[in-house]
Amino acid sequence: MKNYRQQQRPKKNTLVIGRNAVLTAMQSGQQLDRIYLDTKVIGPEISDIKRLAGENGVPVNYVPIFKLNSFNVPNHEGCIAQIAKVQYQNLQDVISFVIERGEAPLFIILDGVTDIRNIGGIARTAFCTGVHAIIIPEKGVGALNEDAILTSAGALEQIPGCRVNSLMKAVDELRLNGIKVYASEMTAEKNIADADFKDPCAIVIGSEEKGIYPALLKICDEKVKIPMVGDFESLNVSVATGMILYEAMKQRL
Repeated sequence: MKNYRQQQRPKKNTLVIGRNAVLTAMQSGQQLDRIYLDTKVIGPEISDIKRLAGENGVPVNYVPIFKLNSFNVPNHEGCIAQIAKVQYQNLQDVISFVIERGEAPLFIILDGVTDIRNIGGIARTAFCTGVHAIIIPEKGVGALNEDAILTSAGALEQIPGCRVNSLMKAVDELRLNGIKVYASEMTAEKNIADADFKDPCAIVIGSEEKGIYPALLKICDEKVKIPMVGDFESLNVSVATGMILYEAMKQRL
């Protein structure tokens, strides 16, 4: 069983506590990072919370009651939400904004990257190399929380973040907008120096352990790799992303 008590407890001022408070937060347009619901909780408010969470793209985590109790807040009624530290933006809005400025879009897509130190490092490099937005899924990626922002030296507060319910659909949306999608894959035949990053493009980065989800990898337009002299399993994901982004920046400059 996963030991929830080992996770760092979020600060109380970053929480929305109780069913009505969470409902009101979403109805007022406040952005939430995620909602924690007791696995056994029921009631009309819970149905409304689930509906609004789905409409607003807020992940819902179903957890045992001791997880909620570990937040050490009273009267949570089986429902606690975490306020989003990053203000997420609509992907199509970001694409349109970049194109209207006369720039070639450059996006990073994170698939399965869970270590917030890596996410913070990627965000710092992305901001420094001209990436227009970081695209993440609702689930399966590390939270863009206060710790991630600290690790990113504040870059996560300056670069747009787009949270989508499906990376597969996000790739389809990018391609419909004329944006080529590359997959970073160590078994690829093409080196990053041979890819054309000057045109509108997005780069999918997978986790060090599992790489890119096979179905997502399959729909990418092209696979690229970082050439290595030494025979080693893989590079750190933050370092690898930095190398790809600096190649993209070099080509664009």
